[in-house]
Amino acid sequence: QVQVVESGGGLVQAGGSLRLSCTASGSGIVIRLNTMGWYRQAPGKQRELVASVSGGGSTDYADSVKGRFTISRDYAKNTVYLQMNSLKPEDTAVYYCNLRTVWGQGTLVTVSS
Repeated sequence: QVQVVESGGGLVQAGGSLRLSCTASGSGIVIRLNTMGWYRQAPGKQRELVASVSGGGSTDYADSVKGRFTISRDYAKNTVYLQMNSLKPEDTAVYYCNLRTVWGQGTLVTVSS
């Protein structure tokens, strides 16, 4: 049974930075071969993909975060990171880590103006 746990959310002023972490546990080969992604859900909005990194290291980003967010992956630690720079109030949301059908509990990111 694979599980993922997020950490690193918090309150930051606009223009600031935060780094989120997501560590997976369980089957190492399942974790290593599959895409891990970050999604977010703002109040009253649908959950949306922020960034993802495949088992082979290919990355994908939402247009709204390109150039500001960077996803990276440490295969030895089964951990994926989301470095968020130049944060905007519209980035405020609960951020969720995903691996296949597994979701974390979410971590709240609040960006004040």
